[in-house]
Amino acid sequence: MKPLVPVTPGARIALGVSFFVVFVALWSLATFGGFVQKTFLADPFSMLQGGWTLLAKMGFAEDIGMTVFRVVGGFVIAAVIAVPLGVAMGAYKPVEAFFEPFISFARYLPASAFIPLLILWAGIGEAQKLAVIFIGSFFSLVLMISVTVGNTRRDLVEAAYTLGVRDASLIRRVLVPGAAPEIAEQLRMVLGWAWTYVIVAELIGASSGIGHMITDSQALLATDQIIFGIIVIGLIGLVSDLLFKWANRRMFPWAQLGR
Repeated sequence: MKPLVPVTPGARIALGVSFFVVFVALWSLATFGGFVQKTFLADPFSMLQGGWTLLAKMGFAEDIGMTVFRVVGGFVIAAVIAVPLGVAMGAYKPVEAFFEPFISFARYLPASAFIPLLILWAGIGEAQKLAVIFIGSFFSLVLMISVTVGNTRRDLVEAAYTLGVRDASLIRRVLVPGAAPEIAEQLRMVLGWAWTYVIVAELIGASSGIGHMITDSQALLATDQIIFGIIVIGLIGLVSDLLFKWANRRMFPWAQLGR
Protein backbone atom coordinates (compact mmCIF):
# COMPACT_ATOMS: atom_id res chain seq x y z
CA MET A 1 0.00 0.00 0.00
CA LYS A 2 1.62 3.24 -1.22
CA PRO A 3 0.32 6.83 -1.42
CA LEU A 4 -1.76 7.61 -4.53
CA VAL A 5 -1.31 4.11 -5.97
CA PRO A 6 -4.71 2.93 -7.27
CA VAL A 7 -6.20 -0.41 -6.29
CA THR A 8 -7.79 -2.89 -8.64
CA PRO A 9 -11.58 -2.79 -9.10
CA GLY A 10 -11.91 -6.13 -7.35
CA ALA A 11 -9.88 -5.00 -4.35
CA ARG A 12 -11.89 -1.79 -4.15
CA ILE A 13 -15.17 -3.71 -4.00
CA ALA A 14 -13.80 -6.15 -1.43
CA LEU A 15 -12.51 -3.38 0.82
CA GLY A 16 -15.78 -1.47 0.54
CA VAL A 17 -17.86 -4.51 1.42
CA SER A 18 -15.51 -5.33 4.29
CA PHE A 19 -16.24 -2.02 5.96
CA PHE A 20 -19.98 -2.72 5.92
CA VAL A 21 -19.38 -6.19 7.35
CA VAL A 22 -17.32 -4.75 10.20
CA PHE A 23 -19.91 -2.03 10.81
CA VAL A 24 -22.80 -4.50 11.06
CA ALA A 25 -20.71 -6.78 13.29
CA LEU A 26 -20.00 -3.93 15.73
CA TRP A 27 -23.65 -2.88 15.60
CA SER A 28 -24.75 -6.45 16.39
CA LEU A 29 -22.24 -6.70 19.22
CA ALA A 30 -23.46 -3.46 20.78
CA THR A 31 -27.15 -4.41 20.58
CA PHE A 32 -27.26 -8.18 21.03
CA GLY A 33 -24.55 -7.97 23.66
CA GLY A 34 -26.72 -5.69 25.78
CA PHE A 35 -24.33 -2.76 25.74
CA VAL A 36 -27.05 -0.47 24.31
CA GLN A 37 -30.74 -0.64 25.19
CA LYS A 38 -33.13 -1.43 22.34
CA THR A 39 -35.04 1.78 23.06
CA PHE A 40 -32.02 3.78 21.98
CA LEU A 41 -30.63 1.52 19.24
CA ALA A 42 -32.51 -1.34 17.61
CA ASP A 43 -30.58 -4.45 16.60
CA PRO A 44 -30.21 -5.36 12.90
CA PHE A 45 -32.95 -8.01 12.97
CA SER A 46 -35.46 -5.68 14.63
CA MET A 47 -34.55 -3.02 12.09
CA LEU A 48 -35.33 -5.39 9.22
CA GLN A 49 -38.64 -6.38 10.84
CA GLY A 50 -39.56 -2.74 11.31
CA GLY A 51 -38.65 -2.03 7.70
CA TRP A 52 -40.85 -4.87 6.48
CA THR A 53 -43.74 -3.49 8.54
CA LEU A 54 -43.22 -0.07 6.98
CA LEU A 55 -43.17 -1.42 3.44
CA ALA A 56 -45.93 -4.00 3.78
CA LYS A 57 -48.42 -2.27 6.05
CA MET A 58 -47.66 1.46 6.23
CA GLY A 59 -47.13 2.48 2.61
CA PHE A 60 -43.48 3.41 3.05
CA ALA A 61 -42.81 2.82 -0.65
CA GLU A 62 -44.93 5.89 -1.42
CA ASP A 63 -42.89 7.93 1.06
CA ILE A 64 -39.71 6.81 -0.68
CA GLY A 65 -41.16 7.79 -4.05
CA MET A 66 -42.14 11.24 -2.81
CA THR A 67 -38.70 11.88 -1.34
CA VAL A 68 -36.96 10.78 -4.55
CA PHE A 69 -39.27 13.04 -6.55
CA ARG A 70 -38.43 16.01 -4.36
CA VAL A 71 -34.69 15.41 -4.50
CA VAL A 72 -34.61 14.95 -8.26
CA GLY A 73 -36.99 17.86 -8.88
CA GLY A 74 -35.15 20.38 -6.73
CA PHE A 75 -31.75 19.23 -7.93
CA VAL A 76 -32.69 19.39 -11.63
CA ILE A 77 -34.14 22.89 -11.25
CA ALA A 78 -30.95 24.03 -9.52
CA ALA A 79 -28.70 22.39 -12.11
CA VAL A 80 -30.60 23.77 -15.11
CA ILE A 81 -30.04 27.31 -13.85
CA ALA A 82 -26.66 26.87 -12.17
CA VAL A 83 -24.78 25.27 -15.07
CA PRO A 84 -25.26 28.04 -17.66
CA LEU A 85 -24.84 30.77 -15.05
CA GLY A 86 -21.66 29.15 -13.73
CA VAL A 87 -20.28 28.81 -17.26
CA ALA A 88 -21.06 32.48 -17.97
CA MET A 89 -19.38 33.58 -14.73
CA GLY A 90 -16.30 31.49 -15.46
CA ALA A 91 -16.03 32.72 -19.04
CA TYR A 92 -16.85 36.40 -18.60
CA LYS A 93 -15.22 38.25 -15.73
CA PRO A 94 -17.78 41.12 -15.69
CA VAL A 95 -20.55 38.57 -15.19
CA GLU A 96 -18.52 36.99 -12.41
CA ALA A 97 -17.93 40.37 -10.78
CA PHE A 98 -21.67 41.09 -10.86
CA PHE A 99 -22.96 37.79 -9.44
CA GLU A 100 -20.15 36.42 -7.27
CA PRO A 101 -20.50 38.72 -4.22
CA PHE A 102 -24.15 37.84 -3.72
CA ILE A 103 -23.73 34.13 -4.51
CA SER A 104 -20.74 33.90 -2.15
CA PHE A 105 -22.89 35.53 0.53
CA ALA A 106 -25.93 33.33 -0.14
CA ARG A 107 -24.09 30.02 -0.12
CA TYR A 108 -23.25 30.48 3.58
CA LEU A 109 -26.92 30.80 4.50
CA PRO A 110 -28.27 27.44 5.76
CA ALA A 111 -31.17 26.22 3.67
CA SER A 112 -32.97 25.04 6.81
CA ALA A 113 -33.15 28.65 8.04
CA PHE A 114 -35.41 29.48 5.09
CA ILE A 115 -38.01 26.81 5.93
CA PRO A 116 -40.26 29.02 8.13
CA LEU A 117 -40.17 31.77 5.50
CA LEU A 118 -40.80 29.33 2.64
CA ILE A 119 -43.75 27.83 4.51
CA LEU A 120 -45.14 31.36 4.87
CA TRP A 121 -44.67 32.03 1.15
CA ALA A 122 -45.47 28.66 -0.40
CA GLY A 123 -47.29 26.72 2.32
CA ILE A 124 -46.33 23.14 3.19
CA GLY A 125 -46.77 21.74 -0.32
CA GLU A 126 -44.19 20.51 -2.77
CA ALA A 127 -43.08 24.00 -3.83
CA GLN A 128 -41.68 24.66 -0.36
CA LYS A 129 -39.66 21.44 -0.31
CA LEU A 130 -38.34 21.93 -3.84
CA ALA A 131 -37.32 25.47 -2.87
CA VAL A 132 -35.34 24.21 0.14
CA ILE A 133 -33.41 21.77 -2.06
CA PHE A 134 -32.88 24.47 -4.68
CA ILE A 135 -31.48 26.94 -2.13
CA GLY A 136 -29.23 24.30 -0.62
CA SER A 137 -27.81 23.20 -3.98
CA PHE A 138 -27.85 26.17 -6.32
CA PHE A 139 -25.39 28.69 -4.90
CA SER A 140 -22.53 26.31 -4.16
CA LEU A 141 -22.99 24.62 -7.54
CA VAL A 142 -22.76 27.95 -9.39
CA LEU A 143 -19.48 28.87 -7.72
CA MET A 144 -17.95 25.43 -8.25
CA ILE A 145 -18.78 25.50 -11.96
CA SER A 146 -17.55 29.08 -12.30
CA VAL A 147 -14.18 28.21 -10.79
CA THR A 148 -13.84 25.10 -12.96
CA VAL A 149 -14.57 26.97 -16.19
CA GLY A 150 -12.34 29.86 -15.17
CA ASN A 151 -9.42 27.45 -14.60
CA THR A 152 -9.41 26.20 -18.18
CA ARG A 153 -5.86 25.83 -19.46
CA ARG A 154 -4.76 29.09 -21.05
CA ASP A 155 -2.71 27.33 -23.71
CA LEU A 156 -5.90 25.74 -25.04
CA VAL A 157 -7.62 29.12 -25.14
CA GLU A 158 -4.70 30.77 -26.90
CA ALA A 159 -4.45 27.93 -29.40
CA ALA A 160 -8.16 28.26 -30.18
CA TYR A 161 -7.83 32.01 -30.77
CA THR A 162 -4.81 31.38 -32.98
CA LEU A 163 -6.98 29.08 -35.09
CA GLY A 164 -9.55 31.84 -35.49
CA VAL A 165 -12.19 30.76 -32.97
CA ARG A 166 -14.60 33.49 -31.88
CA ASP A 167 -15.85 34.06 -28.36
CA ALA A 168 -19.08 32.08 -28.67
CA SER A 169 -17.31 29.17 -30.32
CA LEU A 170 -14.59 29.26 -27.66
CA ILE A 171 -17.17 28.63 -24.96
CA ARG A 172 -18.89 25.89 -26.92
CA ARG A 173 -15.79 24.12 -28.24
CA VAL A 174 -13.12 24.71 -25.59
CA LEU A 175 -14.38 25.93 -22.22
CA VAL A 176 -17.43 23.70 -21.82
CA PRO A 177 -15.86 20.47 -23.17
CA GLY A 178 -12.76 21.04 -21.06
CA ALA A 179 -14.75 21.63 -17.88
CA ALA A 180 -17.48 19.05 -18.53
CA PRO A 181 -15.89 16.10 -16.64
CA GLU A 182 -15.29 18.24 -13.56
CA ILE A 183 -18.78 19.74 -13.78
CA ALA A 184 -20.25 16.23 -13.91
CA GLU A 185 -18.36 15.32 -10.73
CA GLN A 186 -19.62 18.49 -9.05
CA LEU A 187 -23.18 17.62 -9.97
CA ARG A 188 -22.66 14.19 -8.41
CA MET A 189 -21.44 15.72 -5.16
CA VAL A 190 -24.21 18.31 -4.97
CA LEU A 191 -26.84 15.60 -5.54
CA GLY A 192 -25.59 14.06 -2.29
CA TRP A 193 -26.07 17.38 -0.53
CA ALA A 194 -29.62 17.57 -1.89
CA TRP A 195 -30.51 14.44 0.08
CA THR A 196 -29.61 16.14 3.34
CA TYR A 197 -31.78 19.14 2.51
CA VAL A 198 -34.85 17.11 1.55
CA ILE A 199 -34.86 15.28 4.87
CA VAL A 200 -34.64 18.59 6.73
CA ALA A 201 -37.53 19.92 4.64
CA GLU A 202 -39.62 16.82 5.40
CA LEU A 203 -38.98 16.98 9.12
CA ILE A 204 -41.04 20.18 9.29
CA GLY A 205 -44.49 20.62 7.78
CA ALA A 206 -44.66 17.43 5.72
CA SER A 207 -47.31 14.72 5.49
CA SER A 208 -45.26 12.28 3.41
CA GLY A 209 -41.69 11.32 2.67
CA ILE A 210 -38.89 9.53 4.50
CA GLY A 211 -38.27 12.49 6.80
CA HIS A 212 -41.95 12.54 7.78
CA MET A 213 -41.80 8.83 8.60
CA ILE A 214 -38.70 9.35 10.73
CA THR A 215 -40.44 12.13 12.67
CA ASP A 216 -43.49 9.93 13.34
CA SER A 217 -41.27 7.01 14.39
CA GLN A 218 -39.31 9.24 16.75
CA ALA A 219 -42.52 10.21 18.54
CA LEU A 220 -43.24 6.47 19.03
CA LEU A 221 -39.65 5.66 20.06
CA ALA A 222 -39.54 3.22 17.10
CA THR A 223 -35.78 3.26 16.61
CA ASP A 224 -35.99 0.23 14.32
CA GLN A 225 -38.03 2.22 11.81
CA ILE A 226 -35.87 5.31 12.21
CA ILE A 227 -32.73 3.32 11.43
CA PHE A 228 -34.42 1.62 8.49
CA GLY A 229 -35.38 4.99 7.05
CA ILE A 230 -31.81 6.27 7.44
CA ILE A 231 -30.44 3.15 5.76
CA VAL A 232 -32.88 3.53 2.86
CA ILE A 233 -31.65 7.08 2.34
CA GLY A 234 -28.07 5.84 2.30
CA LEU A 235 -28.83 3.02 -0.13
CA ILE A 236 -30.68 5.28 -2.57
CA GLY A 237 -27.88 7.83 -2.34
CA LEU A 238 -25.27 5.12 -2.94
CA VAL A 239 -27.12 3.83 -6.00
CA SER A 240 -27.50 7.33 -7.44
CA ASP A 241 -23.81 8.01 -6.79
CA LEU A 242 -22.76 4.82 -8.56
CA LEU A 243 -25.03 5.63 -11.51
CA PHE A 244 -23.50 9.11 -11.74
CA LYS A 245 -19.99 7.63 -11.70
CA TRP A 246 -20.92 5.10 -14.37
CA ALA A 247 -22.44 7.81 -16.58
CA ASN A 248 -19.39 10.04 -16.11
CA ARG A 249 -17.05 7.22 -17.12
CA ARG A 250 -19.09 6.56 -20.23
CA MET A 251 -19.35 10.21 -21.27
CA PHE A 252 -15.83 11.32 -20.33
CA PRO A 253 -13.51 8.29 -20.55
CA TRP A 254 -10.43 10.48 -21.06
CA ALA A 255 -10.96 12.09 -17.65
CA GLN A 256 -10.37 8.72 -15.93
CA LEU A 257 -6.78 8.45 -17.14
CA GLY A 258 -4.30 8.68 -14.30
CA ARG A 259 -6.89 8.07 -11.58
